[in-house]
Amino acid sequence: MSPAASDAGRTSAAQTKAPWIPGNAPAGKRAWDSVADFRMMGRFVETYMKLWYARKPTIAAVQGWCIGGGTDMVLCADQIIAADDASFGYPPARVWGTPTTAMWVYRLGAELAKRYLLTGDEIPARRAAEIGLILEVVPADRLLAHATAYAERMARLPLNQLVMLKLLVNQTVENMGFASSRMLGTLFDGIARHTQEGLDFVDRAQEVGFRDAVRERDDPFGDYGSKPKR
Repeated sequence: MSPAASDAGRTSAAQTKAPWIPGNAPAGKRAWDSVADFRMMGRFVETYMKLWYARKPTIAAVQGWCIGGGTDMVLCADQIIAADDASFGYPPARVWGTPTTAMWVYRLGAELAKRYLLTGDEIPARRAAEIGLILEVVPADRLLAHATAYAERMARLPLNQLVMLKLLVNQTVENMGFASSRMLGTLFDGIARHTQEGLDFVDRAQEVGFRDAVRERDDPFGDYGSKPKR
């Protein structure tokens, strides 16, 4: 065998065994892949962002709990109207997540965004309206009628006006770095689920059940499902 053929054989054999080459990975448990996670979560974020990038204005009518990933989606709507029994928040900020769309910063500003993300505290609907996270609060039994009436009022404007005005406001947010914040939020969400604390939370949820693990997380704060019963 010639030296060249021998070298080619060794190279071929090494490539066949090299586990980092696509197709060579051994079966079984693999290390967390940050890029695969980013791509997976990115598909969710792209869905949420359809509310933001739709040419026509979008209105979210919210009742009950709007927390965690629910806020990732709802905060992408152009206007948010909530029932008086609604509550908002990002409890995964306490462990196991970050807001993927990063919309909290653009709706609240840095100070208030930090106030609620650095604690994960629950935000009742009326407080959410006071701080500008949402537009307004109405009685639960009037939510749909009120949101529909607002949409009909908005629809009295020519469509081209609505499209231009929405784009004018949204582009200002985009110019403030929204795309890069969103990318970082999506990437950090995956990292947060794979820190030691995030893995410990998963282990605990498997041991006692997800509901009880969440209760243990929230009990020290006394909110969400851990609020004292009246």
